[in-house]
Amino acid sequence: MKFFLSFSLLWLLSAFVSAQSGRTAPTPTPTADNTPTAKELYEEASSYVRVKADEYAQKKVPFSKDHLDVLLSQQKALAAHNALRLGNKKTSERDDLYYLGMLHWLAQNFDGTRETLTSYLADPSDDAVKAQTARSILSVVLAKQAKPVEAVEILEDYKKHEPSKPTDIVRMTAEIAKSFQAAKEFEKMVPFAVTAYETSKSMLDDPRYRERGLDELLDAGMLVFEAYRDAKNSVEAEKALDDMRLTAAQANSAGFYYYAGDQKIKYLIETGRKPEAMKFYEDIDVKINRDIKVVSIREDVRRRFKVRRDQYKILGEKAPEFVGIDVSFPGRQTLASLKGKVVLLDFWAIWCVPCIEAMPELREWHELFSKDGFEIIGITRYYGELEGLPPNKKDELALIKAFREKHKMPYDIPVALDQRNQLAYGATRLPTAVILDRKGVVRFVESGTSPQRLAQIEATIKKLLEEK
Repeated sequence: MKFFLSFSLLWLLSAFVSAQSGRTAPTPTPTADNTPTAKELYEEASSYVRVKADEYAQKKVPFSKDHLDVLLSQQKALAAHNALRLGNKKTSERDDLYYLGMLHWLAQNFDGTRETLTSYLADPSDDAVKAQTARSILSVVLAKQAKPVEAVEILEDYKKHEPSKPTDIVRMTAEIAKSFQAAKEFEKMVPFAVTAYETSKSMLDDPRYRERGLDELLDAGMLVFEAYRDAKNSVEAEKALDDMRLTAAQANSAGFYYYAGDQKIKYLIETGRKPEAMKFYEDIDVKINRDIKVVSIREDVRRRFKVRRDQYKILGEKAPEFVGIDVSFPGRQTLASLKGKVVLLDFWAIWCVPCIEAMPELREWHELFSKDGFEIIGITRYYGELEGLPPNKKDELALIKAFREKHKMPYDIPVALDQRNQLAYGATRLPTAVILDRKGVVRFVESGTSPQRLAQIEATIKKLLEEK
């Protein structure tokens, strides 16, 4: 989707790079010897995305995610270039170390960031703001480099100094939680996830942080849930999801409320409590009416849950065999014949743009995981004149075959006569991904595509492949 950049989006784009200095600056003004200062080199890179995005907005040029990806890549390259320029300067200025570390951070050079900011913090600094920023970023970098204990030490040092910013606390504690999570030390993960979540909640009433705060609140809330879930503490895991839902209601966030409720239903099913999950779903209207006061938001949430009904019903159940398959190429496989494998059912159509956008990932997963017992079935059906396709099955089938060859789809494509399979799997919206475990049980059902959704699918595939 294309859009014009709003002020809030511009703020989000630049927040992670501009917040460190507290302001942005224009392109560097060379000094008398024609060499930009360290601060100017940093501020040129840190303001790059905001400046370029402003140019799009001023010219009323539609701005897409692809444009943003390009700008972020260019910013990273500029930061690396400016870091090299600054690193080659002969200078004894202490601030140069700070700005060099910040440039390494923008360039995602974590080793350079860690080494430079550690050196900067080795001696007391007379700039409290810079020192605190350096501590917060150093803690995050250490966490990202699987050094959570060292990251905690820097966090504790940060807490001893001023100024202290809630955004820094959230960022540090969330990354430390993720680092302990990666190490499967879930009990150690819990307090940092909880701190990140509670601090995020405290930011919601501040308009400066609200939009950014909702995203961080959702991320931190899920960390709390995952910490308790993986520590096998189901009571606290459910409490975390319930608190997220009520917090979302207070914040009037339809998407957040739906996400927390959806996660609870799936968690109850995953832990063998399907009747309890469906009871929660059947009572969702009552909960929505009680929790949410704004009618438009209430209806938005209700609509989101309504379309999930059939998908919840099939989660945790034995996958039904396909029916009404007219032809399958290159060969026909039954779901029964694939028992013992993890199977991704991709419901798609040749006219579905989001389906096409997901195909590179499907090809990659087929290549990466087939050797581990993974299969993809790309199921479609005849749509005929309903979607502007040929009115006869022969010509439509020829189009499907040509489409398969053009997009190099290396897995089986069954073509159904009607939509009975879609109805059985709750796949009336396209694309819909359904993942079966090695026992043929449905473990994942989601419609739509996005980078986050594709990441969810890949994570589920890996998780189920590990199950024996």
